[in-house]
Amino acid sequence: MFKGSIPALVTPFADGKIDEKALRAIVDWHIAEGSHGLVAAGTTAESPTLTHDEHEQVVRIVVEQTAGRVPVIAGAGSNNTVEAIRFAQFAAEVGADGLLIVTPYYNKPNQAGMIAHFTAIHDACTLPIMLYNIPSRSVVDLTPATMGELAKLERIVGVKDATGDVARISDQRITCGTDFIQVSGNDETSLAVNAHGGVGCITTVGNIAPKLCAELQVACLAGDFITAREIHDRLFPLFRAAFLEPNPVPAKYAMSLLGLCSEEVRLPLVPCSDDTKARVCAAMQHAGLLNG
Repeated sequence: MFKGSIPALVTPFADGKIDEKALRAIVDWHIAEGSHGLVAAGTTAESPTLTHDEHEQVVRIVVEQTAGRVPVIAGAGSNNTVEAIRFAQFAAEVGADGLLIVTPYYNKPNQAGMIAHFTAIHDACTLPIMLYNIPSRSVVDLTPATMGELAKLERIVGVKDATGDVARISDQRITCGTDFIQVSGNDETSLAVNAHGGVGCITTVGNIAPKLCAELQVACLAGDFITAREIHDRLFPLFRAAFLEPNPVPAKYAMSLLGLCSEEVRLPLVPCSDDTKARVCAAMQHAGLLNG
């Protein structure tokens, strides 16, 4: 259903507004480069600073432009359950293939609260749901035991695991079953996650190097971890550089060097420092994406 390299798309801006032309071109580029799916309006899309209308605009544009060529997973998370249901239902209406729903941030619900939150969204929509567990951003942690309970629901099919704890993948295989889709939410751990039974990565660096990220995931899915490790080593400095400053600031700078979009971000994010720019350039050269 969902596997391989799935870039969490940036939202390109021009003078403070969504650059629709650039976004459509980015979608086509990703598909041509071999990406196996796309996430629209996730965290990398600066969803916290998109208005509700803009959030829905991004999802609609990506679904339209993709035109069924690869699956589109729509970000639909919120710390407000009613708002998450709205986003989920909209995504279904415009033809998205799945939902990515983050654990509720700021409210700090307990495990029972998270079960109730995800169950309410599940019951109100028709699309398959990928849970998104990222304690570094949302503060709360969806435990393997809780995930196992949620996996019993018909349309909760997998997780984007951004805990950074590779052993979690094995824990969750036990609690959720071997058919439960597990993908890495961190580029630097995707190789290890796949070795533990994961089937892909919802990737930030895929915005910059979609072909290489896709090739890495194809090698993993084929069980060719020697090739996968070689690609991983080529990309690893970029995995690090992409998170020297808040995501997607370095990614947008890198994409601007490739002529894909501007490096414009929305406050409270600000453009890259000169030091980060230098390290991003060096990492792109290491990966063969820029000339030295």
